[in-house]
Parts: sequence; C-alpha cells; structure tokens
Amino acid sequence: MDNQEKINILIADDHQMMIDGIKNLLSKESNCNIVDEANNGQVAYEKVAANPENFNLILTDISMPLLSGTELCKMVKSEFPHIQILILSMYNNSTAVKEAVLAEADGYILKNAGKDELLKAIHRISNGGTYFSQDIIPLIYNQYHKEKIQNEQLSLLTTREREILGLIVKEMTSEEIAETLFISKKTVDNHRQHILEKTGCKSTVGLVKFAIRLGLE
Repeated sequence: MDNQEKINILIADDHQMMIDGIKNLLSKESNCNIVDEANNGQVAYEKVAANPENFNLILTDISMPLLSGTELCKMVKSEFPHIQILILSMYNNSTAVKEAVLAEADGYILKNAGKDELLKAIHRISNGGTYFSQDIIPLIYNQYHKEKIQNEQLSLLTTREREILGLIVKEMTSEEIAETLFISKKTVDNHRQHILEKTGCKSTVGLVKFAIRLGLE
C-alpha cells in the first residue's frame, strides 16, 4: 500500500483510555483513518464481518473479554486475509508472542512503545511487511531455538520410547504400561530411564511437560 493512501483502522482494546490514547497519537497522521473501535474482541469481529471492505488494519490488544486478540486474529485472517493485524500488548513473554505468531499476526509491539515505533509498525505492515519490536525478536528466536532442540531430542527416541512417553503423559504407571505393551516392568523402567537421559528431563513431571510442549498425547 502506498504511504499516501488511507489506512483504515479499527482499534480493539478493553481499556477506553488506551483507545483514546492511540486515537490521539494518530490524529495528526494524514494517512491514518480511525474508522471504528471496540472494547472487546467479539464486537471487533462483528464490526469487521459486517463491513470487511471498510478496514485495512486492526490494532488489537492480546487480552480482551469474550474474544482474545489472538482468536480475533485467527478469525479475521481466515475470513478476511486482506486485513492486516498489529497486536499491541503489555506481555513480552514467549507464550504470548508464540500465540500471536501462530495466529498469523502481522506484527507485535509492546504498549510502552512510543509514537515513532507505532507509526513505523503501521506503515511497514500496511506496505505488506511485518513488524516485531526489538524486545520481541529475541523471544521469537529463543522459542524457535528451544523447539528445535526439543525436536532434536524427540528424534533421538526410538518408536518404543515414544510409545512409552505417550503412555506416561496419560499418567499410566510402569506396571500399567507393562501390561498395556505386554512387556516387563523392568523393561519399562529401563526405557523410562533412557527417555529421561535423551530428553534431559529430571522427573516424570518433566517428561509430561516435554511431551505436552511437543503436542504428544
């Protein structure tokens, strides 16, 4: 989008003060047009769904009642892919950022960002790019690196060890696993020890967390 074209914006945040603050920041920007606002994700979605052609960009909080910013993002991206979404959040943790990335958000900046960064994000996204604040980029990299290591650890497990790990996640004891797989408890315990060593986990609780992070059931 050319920088001289109007960027039609919807602001979604459950704090009116935040909405008013953004409107004030953008009021003197000739190419930023605040079309509408919403105090929760559900209302934001309904307004977009009613007239999707009216909007180019949604500025949304990540944590809102009725429908979160990430859920709003998923729904809008699925149904109205021409609309870009910039998430404004107070959360700078890897979980929130990962949720935003998986929801296909076009950008993520923190609410303590200044006007210059907000405008930079808006214009870059409106021109087909993405924008993640400098505070967020290390979190994305660290999450990717962590998952890469976990996947490498998982690849070290044999088919039998993965099978046993799946049963451990279901809170089955060694005796129950042995009965299910028709092997001895000693064999299960040996496999369990090998799994702990290969994954770097120190306990059964650690194994369960490891498996859940990788989507094993």
